[in-house]
Amino acid sequence: MLKIYNTLTREKQDFVPIEPGRVRMYVCGMTVYDYCHLGHARVLVVFDMVQRWLKASGFDVTYVRNITDIDDKIIRRAVDNGETIGQLTERFIAFMNEDAAALGVQKPDHEPKATEYVPQMLEMIGQLERNGLAYQAADGDVNYSVRKFPGYGKLSGKSLDDLRAGERVEVDSAKQDPLDFVLWKHAKEGEPFWTSPWGNGRPGWHIECSAMSSQLLGRHFDIHGGGQDLQFPHHENEIAQSEGAHACTFVNYWMHNGFVRVDDEKMSKSLGNFFTIREVLKKYDAEVVRFFILRAHYRSPLNYSDAHLDDARHALTRLYTALKGDAAAAAAVDWNEAHAQRFRAALDDDFNTPEAIAVLFDLASEVNRSQSAALAAQLKALGGVLGLLGRDPQSFLQAAPVAAGDLTPERIEALIAERAAAKKAKDFATADRIRKELTAAGVVLEDSAQGTTWRRA
Repeated sequence: MLKIYNTLTREKQDFVPIEPGRVRMYVCGMTVYDYCHLGHARVLVVFDMVQRWLKASGFDVTYVRNITDIDDKIIRRAVDNGETIGQLTERFIAFMNEDAAALGVQKPDHEPKATEYVPQMLEMIGQLERNGLAYQAADGDVNYSVRKFPGYGKLSGKSLDDLRAGERVEVDSAKQDPLDFVLWKHAKEGEPFWTSPWGNGRPGWHIECSAMSSQLLGRHFDIHGGGQDLQFPHHENEIAQSEGAHACTFVNYWMHNGFVRVDDEKMSKSLGNFFTIREVLKKYDAEVVRFFILRAHYRSPLNYSDAHLDDARHALTRLYTALKGDAAAAAAVDWNEAHAQRFRAALDDDFNTPEAIAVLFDLASEVNRSQSAALAAQLKALGGVLGLLGRDPQSFLQAAPVAAGDLTPERIEALIAERAAAKKAKDFATADRIRKELTAAGVVLEDSAQGTTWRRA
């Protein structure tokens, strides 16, 4: 049985869906005012892996990942750029989709935009007000009264006494309590707005996810995911809003992926170690980046460095090398086979991808020893469960690294032909020179009775 580490209970629990055979999952997506960074890449890849494994386990999955297309950062960036909010957000949504597709991330079933669900947000805010949990402050904002919700802090483990003003909460004299958070922000001069019973304004950040998830998945659903940084205050506030409005359990299992670090330091723009997905993909193959993310357990910190990406590239090369020449056709996984059983046990243990990938390497070693086409097909199929090993092995092995210079595949093939001609003419000095030249350029030649093939080192 699948076990999931539930942030809410702080332990691994057997996964029992609300409806047998069906899983409803919501993941907090991107705020689209800039290019996606490595932290976003991890969220995209991790929860893509989760929904793939749930489907491979036989569940009917409904996966929702939202888009925040209105907030203070978006408004400021649009003003700075001299463009409309719609122009800014649509451009970066397109960039996000390109990045996700490059990383092998499947589209979610629903990708709601916050601006499309304002009526649902207004309805939820009205219900919270009727339930005595929301109030309009003197400045026109509508705030959530945190101290009136008895379960506040249960996800993060923070007590109200520990939450001092100024620590991830905004000090605002118009609030009844510094811990209260905004549900509806009154419109300032020149800002976009929607009409509401509380005047013109726009929704606060937290309310959008409560409204969109309940609209698309129901008031009570199975899994809610996101980055560790969202556990507090965003997800804590979602619980307060949703359970405060609907008087029922909001989510059964909370999942949070760990932070991304760069050379053992937290990634941040201020430290100058902030990388967008696009910057990384200029240096590394997208499948290598996906493999690098999945090699770490989703809850542990992920330490990015060129050395770690280089190691990931070499490791993925070993897997593709095992498939080379076996013509592993697309096939379904044989779940009765020993490696597949170990693979399943790993992923059923809180999505333990490092252990699952270790099984792939064991299987690759077996393929290399036995030259079994059936095992090669099994390796390809198991890799596919994680969104890996789906390419033609030769095309991956011959893909040029960024620093390959002028040594194109065409030039390599020409040198191989020149070497073959030299060997035929018994000019072994020239043949050896060409091999050394290619080796120095990171090209490995493999001679056989059928001729010479090559791959990048």
